Amino acid sequence: MRRLRRSLPGIAMVLVLGLAPAHAQAPAAEPPTAQLRLLPGAEAPPAAGGPAIAPAVDIPTLPDPKADLAYGAYQRGLYVTALREATARLGGNPDDAVAMTLLGELYAQGLGVAQDPGKAADWYRLAHAKGNADATFALAMLTLQGRGATKDEKAGLALLEEAAGKGHPLASYNLAVVLIGRGKPEDMKRAATLVTRAAEMEVADAQYALAVLMREGRGVNKDPVEAAIWMSRAAGNGHIAAQVEYAIMLFNGEGTTRDETAAARLFASAAARGNAIAQNRLARILAAGRGLPRNLVEAASWHILAAGQGLADTWLDDALKGLTPAERQKAEDLARRRSNDLALIGN
Repeated sequence: MRRLRRSLPGIAMVLVLGLAPAHAQAPAAEPPTAQLRLLPGAEAPPAAGGPAIAPAVDIPTLPDPKADLAYGAYQRGLYVTALREATARLGGNPDDAVAMTLLGELYAQGLGVAQDPGKAADWYRLAHAKGNADATFALAMLTLQGRGATKDEKAGLALLEEAAGKGHPLASYNLAVVLIGRGKPEDMKRAATLVTRAAEMEVADAQYALAVLMREGRGVNKDPVEAAIWMSRAAGNGHIAAQVEYAIMLFNGEGTTRDETAAARLFASAAARGNAIAQNRLARILAAGRGLPRNLVEAASWHILAAGQGLADTWLDDALKGLTPAERQKAEDLARRRSNDLALIGN
């Protein structure tokens, strides 16, 4: 059975964005007093430059599964049952836009039925015509991608505008991403307004984006304190890049009270989820004994994992060179087990 979802996964959208990414760099050798001057950048280092603010791909939580058999089945991973119940609902009420939207989602993702973007688009189109904002948003994404519908940027953006106008938080956020991607100063204020709307409705991607905009002063006044607040909210909602960025803020006292212990906990959480930068920062924390007790074997384990993702660190190489062969073997064994655990989670 698939992992339970709290919300419909929706349709991924790829855009070229104009915000400069805050990427991690391989930490240079530093004197001991400055060895944890953490650099901004929460995403695992890509092969080339990538966006700091990415499109959201989740449709928000829909009807309460306790009050809706079709969506209740969907939430529990019973997709064939969800398909049957949604179809039955339409048999009783041909205008049931919510059931149409669920059928669109099942066909879009291939859940309980063969994946068919064309049929998904047909169901979304019917629900959109009935005024369903989730369907409008999903149809916009398919149209922008050209999946199951003719690729048409103008029509897709018009649908995105319509869904945002209905108050759909992810439509608001993705429309903001489009505006940011255009790189026009006159678009930034509206983009910030749209991002704020989505952030206030607990869209973690939007909360992270708003924090980045506030930190950089783009479309809004530069405000490191508010940036830290929104980064904290995104981190609390499980946004991995925000967890690392907020940990950096906590460690350095940037916009918030300095708290190395809390920062270490966040780094540990993100490291366990496979983030290379978090693994590197956690290794440094453990090597220096700041925020967590000093543990060179654990530090070496996380350093091995980060280096395996391309994040080299000559300072850590030097700090850990005194490990005995037995200690180094233990670190390698820990790294191997953690790598296997991450692979299982990924599957």
